Amino acid sequence: MSGDGPFVTRAWVLHPDIQTDRAARAPGPALEEAAALAAALPDLEVLHAESIRLPRAHPGTLFGSGKVAELGAMLEEAEIDLVLVDGPLSPVQQRNLERAWKVKILDRTGLILEIFSDRARTREGVLQVEMAALSYQRSRLVRAWTHLERQRGGYGFVGGPGETQIEADRRAIDDQLVRLRRQLDKVARTRELHRSARAKVPFPIVALVGYTNAGKSTLFNRMTGAEVVAKDMLFATLDPTMRGAVLPSGQEIILSDTVGFISDLPTQLVAAFRATLEEVLDADLILHVRDIAHPQSDEQAEDVEAILADLGVAEDTPLIEVWNKVDLLAPERRATLETLAARHANVIGVSALTGEGQEPLFAAIADALEPPKTDTRLTLDFSEGRKRAWLHDEGVVEAERQTDTGFELDIRWTARQRGAFGRL
Repeated sequence: MSGDGPFVTRAWVLHPDIQTDRAARAPGPALEEAAALAAALPDLEVLHAESIRLPRAHPGTLFGSGKVAELGAMLEEAEIDLVLVDGPLSPVQQRNLERAWKVKILDRTGLILEIFSDRARTREGVLQVEMAALSYQRSRLVRAWTHLERQRGGYGFVGGPGETQIEADRRAIDDQLVRLRRQLDKVARTRELHRSARAKVPFPIVALVGYTNAGKSTLFNRMTGAEVVAKDMLFATLDPTMRGAVLPSGQEIILSDTVGFISDLPTQLVAAFRATLEEVLDADLILHVRDIAHPQSDEQAEDVEAILADLGVAEDTPLIEVWNKVDLLAPERRATLETLAARHANVIGVSALTGEGQEPLFAAIADALEPPKTDTRLTLDFSEGRKRAWLHDEGVVEAERQTDTGFELDIRWTARQRGAFGRL
C-alpha cells in the first residue's frame, strides 16, 4: 500500500538474534528500538514486532527455510505490506525474501535512509540523503528495478523488473552521484562562508549531542524558547538548528541542536552526515544529553562517545553530561544517580520536560565557558578613580587595601579584561 494519502502501510518488524554474532545487542532493547524507528515513518502501522533467535545467518535468506515458510504464512494471513528486518541484509537475501514472502522488505540501513529522507529539511541535508540513498541503491543492483526515481507507491528505494538494465542503471547512478557531489561542494562552500561570518561573532557555540530520542530538541526548546519539532520519535531532528540564548550571568551563547546518534549506524550514513555534524567540531562546549531513564543508557552513551571520536572532536573540548528525564526515575534509582552525579562536576541531572535542573545546567555551562583567569596586584593613585570603578564593575577585585597614595588591589581577571583595562 502507499505510504502517501489515506492508506496505511501494514508492517512487521523482525530482529534477527544471531547467536554467532558476538557483538550483537541485547535482543529486547534492540527490538524496542527497531519498532521505534519504524514508528518514525509516516503512515506506517507496526502490527507486530518479534525477535527471532537464529543459530547462524543463512547466506541466501538469513532465516532457515522452515522459518521462511512459517513467517511467509503468517505475513500472508496478516496481509502485511512491509517487513523491516533490524539488521543488514545482503542484496541476495533481500531479493530472495521478497520473492518468498511477496512483500516489500527494508533492512536497517534502508529503514534509516527512509527516515532521513522524510526528515531532511536543509539543502545540504537533502543532498546528503540522496547521495547515501544512491550509494545504497548501487549496492542493491543485483535486484531489479524499473527506474532510478524513488517510487512513491511504497516504502523502499528500489523495486520492479529490469535486470538487463543493471549496467545502464549503475552508470546513471554514478553520473548522478558526481552531480550531487558538485552540488554538495557548492552548499558546503556557502556554509563555510556562513560559519566564517559567525566566527566573527564573539559568542561561544554550545552543541547538544546525544543518542536519538534522548530529549535534545525538548531541552533545546526550553533553553532557547525555540519551537523546534520535538516529538517522541527517533530521528525527529536531522538538520542542525542554531539559536541564540542568554545565560543568567548575562553571557550570550549559540546553541546547536544536532541529529541524534544511533548504534550500528551504517558507515555510509556516518560519512554522509559528517558535514551535518561539523557544527560539533566547531563547538566550544558539548552537552551530551542522555536519556538516563533508558535501560540501555550506558550503552547509548558509549555509542555517542565512539561517534564523537570518529568525527575527530578534540579531546580537550569541554563536555558536560546532561542526564535527562530524571522525572521518569523511581525515587530510589533517582537518589542513587543524584549521589553519583554529585561526585562529578561535569554531570547535571535535568528534566527537559518539566524544567527541573535548568538553573544548575546554565551555571555549569557558564563555568565551562569561562575563560582562564590570572592573578595580579595593581597599585592605583587616588586620581585613578575611573579605573578603580571599572575594576569593581567588572567584578575582578578580590581584595583592596588603601595606602598613603591610593589603593592596592588584588585582581583576578581574563586576558580580555586585562586588555580592556590597558586601554582605559
